[in-house]
Amino acid sequence: MVVALATCSKLPNWEVDDSPLHAALSRSGVEVVHPAWDDASFDWRSCDACLIRTTWDYQDRRDEFLDWARRVSSVVPLFNDFELVRWNTDKHYLRDLEALGVGIVPTVWIEAGETVDLRGVLTDRGWERAFLKPVIGSTSRETLRFEASEAGLSIADQHLDRLLASEAMMLQPYLSSVETEGELSAIWIDGEFTHSVRKRAVPGDYRVQDDFGGRDEPAVLTEEELDRARGIAEKIEGEWLYARVDFLRDDSGALRLSELELVEPSLFFRHGGHAADRLASALCRRLERE
Repeated sequence: MVVALATCSKLPNWEVDDSPLHAALSRSGVEVVHPAWDDASFDWRSCDACLIRTTWDYQDRRDEFLDWARRVSSVVPLFNDFELVRWNTDKHYLRDLEALGVGIVPTVWIEAGETVDLRGVLTDRGWERAFLKPVIGSTSRETLRFEASEAGLSIADQHLDRLLASEAMMLQPYLSSVETEGELSAIWIDGEFTHSVRKRAVPGDYRVQDDFGGRDEPAVLTEEELDRARGIAEKIEGEWLYARVDFLRDDSGALRLSELELVEPSLFFRHGGHAADRLASALCRRLERE
């Protein structure tokens, strides 16, 4: 059995998060290949399945990425499946989850080509600090933290003027807990909770990714946190193999969903005990059913 773990052509040399998964697949008798998703010379039909893992440049070419995922899913099983990939690569999915009763970070959606009175929105909402990010993006691409001051609003207006010409944006309150408590992630494999991590930024920053010096550590979820994560996982439509539920606490201490990652998230197998083996076993079972 051959499984492609789809990646990107410029994967950082320090990326080793999936090493336990590679070993677990090997123990299961699976041959693993690592083609870049946009490698036109690779024949995806030569594999028994494709597992999307480190396709970390898709946000700049989402339409092309979706075309690729659609083509691959037509010839081999794709995990997660194409409809989830399409839905989850546009952060409007958070609006869908909010409509289902999920408490997300409060968001003002600004569509491409629209204008917004930032001062008016922040005044109406009582936000002294705010946060901007694209609807399509990852690894903190084009994000901006700013103050509700003359200087801060001027910078934010310029940021929006540059980006809204071609893409939609999200305006949110800046949740300072990302600098203190950090972001909490609950990882789910084959429908079951496996482990959790806490991601922390360097002092004064909000970016928790490794790219910016962020660090991660094992975390123990409270009953409330696990129940909230489970409730969100249960709302995912269709059949899925892996998911990561990310939370931040707002200034009142309430738990807010910041992201639901179903396409190419770090799954922090190094903190997950048998999570990699569970994923390998679940993948093999599904392929045997095929």
